[in-house]
Amino acid sequence: MEYEKTNDPLVSSQRFYIRLANSFGVTLLIVGFSLALGTAGYCYFGELEWVDGLLNAAMILTGMGPVDRMSTTSGKLFATTYALYSGIAFLSMIAILMAPILHRFLHKFHLEDD
Repeated sequence: MEYEKTNDPLVSSQRFYIRLANSFGVTLLIVGFSLALGTAGYCYFGELEWVDGLLNAAMILTGMGPVDRMSTTSGKLFATTYALYSGIAFLSMIAILMAPILHRFLHKFHLEDD
């Protein structure tokens, strides 16, 4: 996504809302990929049913914590890796969602300063 430069005029509200929608869409893609990855991993490594794998993936991704206890070593290693990945994914999603808002605020503040 390309933003306007310091000397460029502020983009229209419509263009700003399109940027917000694009950011939201990218975030949904990250959520979908992360849930698919987590569900597949919990099913394969943790030997869970797909619904239980999805539940665990969603709970870890949102920071709530696991639901089912992993009984296999590979399941425990996957859960550890997925928890670390989820923390990074969550922070990335927040950054992607906030980027257009913060950019508009800073750009508008800079234009008012001139």
